[in-house]
Amino acid sequence: MNGLRTILLAEDNPQDVELTLEAISEYNLANRVVVVQDGVEAMDFLHRQGKYKSRPKVDPAVILLDIKMPRMDGIEVLSAIRSNDNLKSIPVVMLTSSREEPDLKKCYALGVNAYVVKPVDFKDFMHAVKQVGIFWALINELPQNGEI
Repeated sequence: MNGLRTILLAEDNPQDVELTLEAISEYNLANRVVVVQDGVEAMDFLHRQGKYKSRPKVDPAVILLDIKMPRMDGIEVLSAIRSNDNLKSIPVVMLTSSREEPDLKKCYALGVNAYVVKPVDFKDFMHAVKQVGIFWALINELPQNGEI
């Protein structure tokens, strides 16, 4: 392991997953990216349950979270994270196609760290993901044990 915290990407659209991973790798971010397909799987990862029960006890550097996912949407995941004392200090960035004002307001009311609308243009999308990845995975400082 390289000592860098993972990036958790919760996204159900395979094309958006591919573009996000490509953008992160183009900037040579060494952080491992764990991709989950929906909110239930994201919560399993965070709680080290199911197939993630043996993962290291280190929280991700950042969670990139889509809003519109099956089983448990991103807003429900954000709410669960912020209401859990063991998880609430993990940075969460909504990386979504939703420009709906109610979604934006709800996410900020729940304590999201940033809300990034996925640009339609490929180059703009790549640039946005690179910037998010650089800041949250490399520049932002987190407490060692995740507690505040």
